[in-house]
Amino acid sequence: MRAGFAVSILVLCLSACGQRRPPQVILEIPQKPVVADGQSRMWLRLRTQDGRSLNPKDISIRVVESDGRGRVERVVLEKSQEQLLVEVIAGVNPGQMTLDMRGESIRESRVRVDSVLATGDYFRDGTPDFLRLSMPQDRAAFRHWFTVLAERQAISNATIPTEINDCAALLRYAYREAMRRHDSTWASDSNLGQLPAGPDIAKYTYPYTPLGPRLFRTKEGEFNPADIADGTFAEFSDAKTLITSNTHFLTRDVRLAQPGDLLFFRQFEQSSPFHSMIFVGRSHFGDGGDWVVYHTGPIGKRQGEMRRVRMQALLAHPDARWRPEISNPKFLGVYRWNILREAK
Repeated sequence: MRAGFAVSILVLCLSACGQRRPPQVILEIPQKPVVADGQSRMWLRLRTQDGRSLNPKDISIRVVESDGRGRVERVVLEKSQEQLLVEVIAGVNPGQMTLDMRGESIRESRVRVDSVLATGDYFRDGTPDFLRLSMPQDRAAFRHWFTVLAERQAISNATIPTEINDCAALLRYAYREAMRRHDSTWASDSNLGQLPAGPDIAKYTYPYTPLGPRLFRTKEGEFNPADIADGTFAEFSDAKTLITSNTHFLTRDVRLAQPGDLLFFRQFEQSSPFHSMIFVGRSHFGDGGDWVVYHTGPIGKRQGEMRRVRMQALLAHPDARWRPEISNPKFLGVYRWNILREAK
């Protein structure tokens, strides 16, 4: 036995007709559980006890009902050609990962691999690292879907979901839906019509993370594992809490904003002083220039509405307190979701 590895012995049949004696197949699993951070890798070693060869092309290994617990990346033949190497990438949900092994020349067999909660908070901003989108392609996927969904609501204002009743509700809706798997079932349920296609986030799929449906942090402070179950995270967050506990300040120069960034204002003249807008950038629906979308929130006794305006028009707003300019004290600046934060 190699140091640092636990050995599981599985009996597989290498002959479909049963004419050969099935050998014992040894699967070596690291003793230390992998950290469920969505990126840690683990190599499992698979070999026959009597030295018979295994062909990686004949064997399929997958994670059963993953729900965010991980995936098999590849199965390759070791250089010595004496064993197979199975590369497993951890998901973000801790617990037992069940691997299903099957192929033309073997019987189906299953083995379980453990993973443990990732407890890090690299930026100490309260957002757990397992939720952060560390890969550029995942950040791009989130930005695409977040802005597509927000802009679609502004275009189809008459049929927006009832949950979108103010600016913070729009942010919560687009944030949550951007994390889903955008398959045919989702498209049918969302009833949004034809949307510009784009890749999904690979690291996880909502709601299959340790937070479940509770995506939004409700108080300031660093992340602690106890936060997961003590009410620190919730499905609801108002505009003020989105600023203080779920996003971080970037700049007051809107020329530096990227699609999916947020513009925040503080207007003491209103009953709800904090107001947010989403910077879309170039429209997903064919209109040139940079665009901003937002929900007005209640207007007097009316429910309010979605609005979509060009950035240039917003900068020339007749009411100067709504202009996203450095000279406007009501403009708090450009903010970015913590899950998009990048290490420098």
